[in-house]
This record gives sequence, structure tokens and C-alpha cells, in this order.
Amino acid sequence: MKRWPSLTLFTVMLLALWFLLNDTLAPGHLLLGLVLTVAITLGTAAMRPLRARPHHLLVAVRLIFVVLLDIARSNIAVAGVILGPLQRRSNSGFMKIPIDLRDPYGLAALACIITATPGTVWAGLSADGSDLTLHVLDLQDEETWIRTIKHRYERPLMEIFE
Repeated sequence: MKRWPSLTLFTVMLLALWFLLNDTLAPGHLLLGLVLTVAITLGTAAMRPLRARPHHLLVAVRLIFVVLLDIARSNIAVAGVILGPLQRRSNSGFMKIPIDLRDPYGLAALACIITATPGTVWAGLSADGSDLTLHVLDLQDEETWIRTIKHRYERPLMEIFE
């Protein structure tokens, strides 16, 4: 019964998405959406053995704005690489970043943040979870990337999930 609040929130979110996608509040859609979302919620509950326990909502909200700002900046930087001189396009490469975050939901969020930011791709996590492999389109200074990932993303995610 401890899972009931999160299942209820998940059901409500799915139902809201159902209404948005169908663009109607007709009684038939209400009933069908409710039946489907409850069935999906109950059917997938067993597939989520670990439960996310986020803390510090304000840190999460601040992180969202940091990520949105970084995505906007990165779009401009990637455009500069693509439209700029040819020699600037040869700076891409892989790098390893030591990582302290261990929570699977925090790691998933970090993977989404990195991959959603233009010019960077999460390329893997070492078997022991201590090193993140990252591909960077414009890799000029590895130390700057390490500081960015650890301070702007990993530290807030650790506050939220650990």
C-alpha cells in the first residue's frame, strides 16, 4: 500500500496525457482513458522494483532551469561549430568523467540531461559505476567539462535523489 500515492499520481498524469492527445473530455473518452490508465498503472507497477525518492523540490526546479539555459547555450555553440571554420569541427572526442552519483534514477536523469544537450552524448557508464564516458562535439578542455558535469548536474542530482 506504500506505492498507492505514486501510482495515483502516475494514473492522473497518464489520464491527463490521454485527454491532451485525444483533445476531448467526452464521457466515453473519460471512461476509456480511466480504465486504460488504471490498467497500465497496475500492470507496470511490478516492473518498477526500485522506487524513486526525490528530495529537495527547489533544487529540482533550479536544475530544470539550469538545464534549459545550458540547452539554449549549447544550441548556439553547436551552430557555431557547424557553421564555423572547418578546423573547429575536428575537436570532437570521447572523455571519461569520474562520477559519484549512484542512484539509478539520478543516473537516468543525468543521461537524459547530457544527451538532450546538443553537442554531448552519454556514451556509457563503467561496470563499477565510477566513470562516465561522454562524447563531446567540441572537446577543447576536459577539465571544464568535468567541472560542468559534476557541479551543474551531478551535485544537484545527488541532492535530489540521494
